[in-house]
Amino acid sequence: MTAKLNIDKRYLQRLDSQLQGTLHYDDVMRTLYSTDASAYKELPLAVAFPKNDGDLKILIEFADKHNTSLIPRTAGTSLAGQVVGNGIVVDVSRTFTQILEVNKEESWVRVQPGVVRDELNKHIASAGLFFGPETSTANRAMVGGMVGNNSCGSNSVQYGSTRDHLLEIKGFLSDGSEVTFKDVTPDEFEAKTKLNTLEGQLYKEVKEMLLPEEVRKEIAKEFPKPSIPRRNTGYAIDLLALMQPFNPNGKPFNFCELIAGSEGTLIFMTEIKLQCNPTPPKYKGVLCAQFDSIDAALKANLVSLKFDPTAVELMDKYILDCTKNSIEHRQNRFFLDGDPAAVLVTEIARDSEEEMRKVAKELEEAYKAKGMGNFYKLVEGGDVKRVWDLRKAGLGLLSNVPGDPKAAPVIEDTAVDVEDLPEYIAEFNEILKQRELTCVHYAHAGSGELHLRPILDLKTEEGNKMFKTIAEDIAKLVKKFNGSLSGEHGDGRLRGEFIESMIGAKNFKLVEQVKRSWDKKNIFNPNKIVDTPPMNESLRFMPGIETPDIKTTFDFSDAHGVLRATEFCNGAGACRKTEVTGGTMCPSYMATRNEKNTTRARANILREYLRAPYKINNFNHKEIYEVMDLCLSCKGCKSECPSNVDIAKLKAEFLQQYYEANGAPMRAKMIAYFPRLTQIAAATPSLFNFAISNPITGSIFKSITGFAQERDVPKIHKHTFKSWLKKRTPKAANKGTVYIFCDEFTNFNDTPLGLKTIELLEALGYEVLWKPHVESGRTFLSKGFVKEAKDLACTNVDMLKDYISEETPLIGIEPSTIMAFRDEYPDLVHAHQKEDARNLADNALMIDEFIAREVKAGNISADQFTEEEKLIKLHTHCQQKATGTQVTGKQMLGLPKNYKVQIIPSGCCGMAGSFGYEKEHYKVSMDVGELVLFPTIRKQPNDVIIAAAGTSCRHQIKDGTEREALHPVEILLDALK
Repeated sequence: MTAKLNIDKRYLQRLDSQLQGTLHYDDVMRTLYSTDASAYKELPLAVAFPKNDGDLKILIEFADKHNTSLIPRTAGTSLAGQVVGNGIVVDVSRTFTQILEVNKEESWVRVQPGVVRDELNKHIASAGLFFGPETSTANRAMVGGMVGNNSCGSNSVQYGSTRDHLLEIKGFLSDGSEVTFKDVTPDEFEAKTKLNTLEGQLYKEVKEMLLPEEVRKEIAKEFPKPSIPRRNTGYAIDLLALMQPFNPNGKPFNFCELIAGSEGTLIFMTEIKLQCNPTPPKYKGVLCAQFDSIDAALKANLVSLKFDPTAVELMDKYILDCTKNSIEHRQNRFFLDGDPAAVLVTEIARDSEEEMRKVAKELEEAYKAKGMGNFYKLVEGGDVKRVWDLRKAGLGLLSNVPGDPKAAPVIEDTAVDVEDLPEYIAEFNEILKQRELTCVHYAHAGSGELHLRPILDLKTEEGNKMFKTIAEDIAKLVKKFNGSLSGEHGDGRLRGEFIESMIGAKNFKLVEQVKRSWDKKNIFNPNKIVDTPPMNESLRFMPGIETPDIKTTFDFSDAHGVLRATEFCNGAGACRKTEVTGGTMCPSYMATRNEKNTTRARANILREYLRAPYKINNFNHKEIYEVMDLCLSCKGCKSECPSNVDIAKLKAEFLQQYYEANGAPMRAKMIAYFPRLTQIAAATPSLFNFAISNPITGSIFKSITGFAQERDVPKIHKHTFKSWLKKRTPKAANKGTVYIFCDEFTNFNDTPLGLKTIELLEALGYEVLWKPHVESGRTFLSKGFVKEAKDLACTNVDMLKDYISEETPLIGIEPSTIMAFRDEYPDLVHAHQKEDARNLADNALMIDEFIAREVKAGNISADQFTEEEKLIKLHTHCQQKATGTQVTGKQMLGLPKNYKVQIIPSGCCGMAGSFGYEKEHYKVSMDVGELVLFPTIRKQPNDVIIAAAGTSCRHQIKDGTEREALHPVEILLDALK
């Protein structure tokens, strides 16, 4: 993977020393920043994290002197290769993140480019303000990137594009001079042309360019129809031509309209002033209408637009089918009836619930009157978000299809007049049919733009050629309808070579002139929009490169191999959302805000290095080890990543094979073999407990093992849960039989909890049995000893398969261990055991899942519990979140009539098994806890009960807040009458 730097490393070292921020030019960081969410890949020279404006000025001077370039980057979710290049990637997402000023009276806000769109709206909501444009990546997309791409989003029929909200932009020009662009009067414009600066030169040249009437006529003739609200074709000289002084009746001249959609090629922005909207109407509903064809849905779209919607979005069957296999999104399919060919989602927002429902009903009747659609459902309240979450997941879900043919990002951003959309899509599909291609249709029907992705295999010569051929075909079709080849995702290096044919040779000369005027030395993001290389070069997957078949311990056959499992990640960056916008994935990124610690980075490093030939073992790369280090194996990615990339599973496989080549560290072995080592210590529990808790011997023990001195090592109980189980006599009961799983943590450390679990189940009327088994293997999995975990999985399946069924489930107390049966076992066991393993997985339940199930069946009722009032704050284990089962914990604790249960929106606690005990990870572990969990708990009065099912979670809460968290079993047992 090592690639030569085109600048002497000594110059980069000197540059790093001059910056207050940091500069990275190692192979790992360059690899991680070689891609975005597009199909492109190119190693940059270096990656810079500037601290302030001074650093930007230094970087511009360096690029000028050394004939290199700067590539501005925020979240890196661009889809046309905008932030891929061989210069210095300048990531402002960690430091340029301030909301500088909010003006409630004038309805504007001034921000730095690294401010996340959704976080901005949370901040300004109290002022009654709202920034409208909402991309599907709004929980991580940043304002700088939204300006660069002129982003729109699902609600553009109401709020337009980012360009429509721009008031001022401050930043650096290519000569290092600082400027501010805003509205100027004709007199101010003329005065600017007299300035002896680059800024003055820009005003002078644009005047000379656009003053001739014939030039403006040519622009009006060739550029996309003005009736198309979404258009990012080249630079927006068509909009400049409509302003004063070129049009006396036009708007005041403002270069901001040119900068929007310029993809960082003209200016390096440092501050952005945005016009805001009033807070949207309070009452929203989405009418979800189902159709038998795409064409029928698009014709209904024209009807929807007559009812003043805030959004009209389409999803086709291909997208909807992808949601069936997504843990998070299959639960969001609740509004569907069967398997429609297309669903049109129309959002109605009004000031009263009655008015919203009335408009939605009128729209439904209008559909019916025209014979449009066959099923209609109005979704209201909190469920509206679930519908939009399903729609927004579309891009990521498309990467979740096994195999090499994928929905390719090549023609996904075309926009036409909404009246032309049905005819355009019909001709579009006819072209694909002639090419024997199928296509995915989704997104912004209301704005005349559908995201259209043909299924291509870019790893083949044929697929690579078709990538360009289909782009050429559709460019001609878009031109026929006088549309825009890019509606919102930008030209980048994907569509740059087609701009001339879209706007004409004369106008393209003007576009090239703009770039030369603003950036004569090509310092800012070159080879985007103009001078772009062929669009089928520098792709992630170049044809002819074989995908190696790598032998693994886990079964990755469903993904067609471990390498293709990493390729599910398309770079959409859902792992970059923060604690402000919520979720579990990715805790180490939330704490550090470092791209290196994202799920995306881990998938990227695996994808690149698993392809690189390295002796016999593809996994033997220290670079992968480095990027995997801060993965907490929380499993958040398995559910929250739209592509369901299971990095925890990939990390375990990687560590297994890396250890085989390099040997395993002593601490990793000690943690993996914890159950067996603890079994030895359990012979003399008092001696062990004294040794680990005594200040002197405890400190020595932690130093030897590499544990953080700040942590208390868990003590072991005076007797094990298993020894008690062997001696007990089960009680007969009338509600059924369950089997208890004696996990390794309850067995040695939390023995009283095991006893209480059996007491609770028996009191509720269940017979509790135990059959001999071995430990779950969770400790082995967490440290990468997958072969040892496989042996345990195979043994447990054989020992338990004849006892566990839907009528006699296996009940767990510790989430991480019982989830091993559900998550890892089916992919670990031998082929002949898979059916038994799946049956065991289906019937291995956490205690809260079982109780919630029995409540639903009418076997447990609130009458069995106290009527006392309690408030409970519940922190759910990461792997419960990952399997979509955290709600059952709330249901279980809410059984007593007057128990109020609130789930803490905490993501990962930060302990993650042994991760938080390890001295080099202690700080990150505590930083994760400080994001949401610790502050929330500290605010709670002493009479509020803190609940957590995970043993690691309870230890973390104690260390971080000095509050005792109880297992839900303890709380419910105490609540029994």
